[in-house]
Amino acid sequence: MGYIVGEGRHQGSLFPIALDDLVPADHVCRVIDAFVVALDMQKLGFARAEAADTGRPGYDPRDLLKLYLYGYLQQVRSSRRWEAECRRNVELMWLLGRLYPDHKAIAEFRRVHRDALTQAGAELVQFARSVGLIGGEWVAIDGSKFRAVSSAASVHEREAMARYLDGLEATDSQPEAVIDPTAVARALSKLQAHREAEARFMRSPGGMVPAYNVQTAVDAEHALIVAHEVTCEATDNRSLLPMAQAAHRALGQPTMLHVVADAGYSNGAQAKACDAHGILTHVPANRSANNQGNGQLYNRSAFVYEPQADRFRCPAGQWLTRKQLYRKDRLVYYAGQPQVCGACQLKPQCTAAPQRMVSRHFDEDALDAMHRRATPQAMRLRRCVVEHPFGTIKYRIFGHPRFLLRGLQGAQTEFSLAAMVYNLKRMIQILGATPLAHAFAA
Repeated sequence: MGYIVGEGRHQGSLFPIALDDLVPADHVCRVIDAFVVALDMQKLGFARAEAADTGRPGYDPRDLLKLYLYGYLQQVRSSRRWEAECRRNVELMWLLGRLYPDHKAIAEFRRVHRDALTQAGAELVQFARSVGLIGGEWVAIDGSKFRAVSSAASVHEREAMARYLDGLEATDSQPEAVIDPTAVARALSKLQAHREAEARFMRSPGGMVPAYNVQTAVDAEHALIVAHEVTCEATDNRSLLPMAQAAHRALGQPTMLHVVADAGYSNGAQAKACDAHGILTHVPANRSANNQGNGQLYNRSAFVYEPQADRFRCPAGQWLTRKQLYRKDRLVYYAGQPQVCGACQLKPQCTAAPQRMVSRHFDEDALDAMHRRATPQAMRLRRCVVEHPFGTIKYRIFGHPRFLLRGLQGAQTEFSLAAMVYNLKRMIQILGATPLAHAFAA
């Protein structure tokens, strides 16, 4: 028995002469091409969107954007890999018309077009709205940690420099303080050298690592990302209002928008601000109902607040009046009279201290309303909608949850590309490649 053999290298063949014959009609390359051709590159802010009359010719930003979208779809983010693929990948030959840009030109395009790429992603969201793929009524918000390219040592050094400068400022405010200007200059120089990293230590499955907190707002209709932001915030409790407003703008500022998030976004002041903008938040309030006696004493809910008198009524019918105000934590503490609490028969079930104290948040009403709206159905919707995009981007687009570009701006650029690619993938799954390409071209 012989082997299955191929054709001889010098044998003539009927290999298709036109590149178009090698790319199927429903191929993703045709979707990418139709989407990019439909963009107004000059309006979006891409450099060289119109060819100059003089000077050395450059690459059309449309071609480089096609290259990036195709590369991220194939889990390739290296400019050197793309340079090699352009010379051997038939799909890229079709997409770029047999152009072979070098890796420096490819990398430079991504570096200088952070805002333009974000705007291109926003155009894709608007297109999805126009064809009915975005409901615009319910949006789920969530954050996830992505490893930064910074090393742990560089982050440690930058944070140490920041603390040192803070100490110098404190010393400078004291009378007769003497500061070595040379030492200050050295510290500032080192801090400036590390500004490029900007990442912070954040908790992740691998422990405390230099990372960024990526925030997304995902429409509930078809799980398309309508807004995103890369932040240096280690927690989510200051991102509710910014992300809700970003989603509200992306969806055309509907009269009423429902935003659902987990307890990490619990923020009374921001929930109140969302209400003022016509955004209803569905977020569990992240607070302790009973922080005394390991849960064996009366719950905070056993105390009834009377807004007219600004006081609480305890289970024994006595009053807790305003005692302390903590502006930093936005809390007001109310306390009973020690002599009244000491003589109360219910004291063993109420407190082990001389008097019972109860706290109330400045924005208690907004927190209560937000918490009541966070029903089990709303939380189930959040899980079903917002967690899928992060998993797809981390392991089907990035290949692993780590940025390759340095600094906050570089991370934002990478995620803008990833979000655009994710939305394209979802739209192809929903509509099909050929109908989507025709819709872009219409």
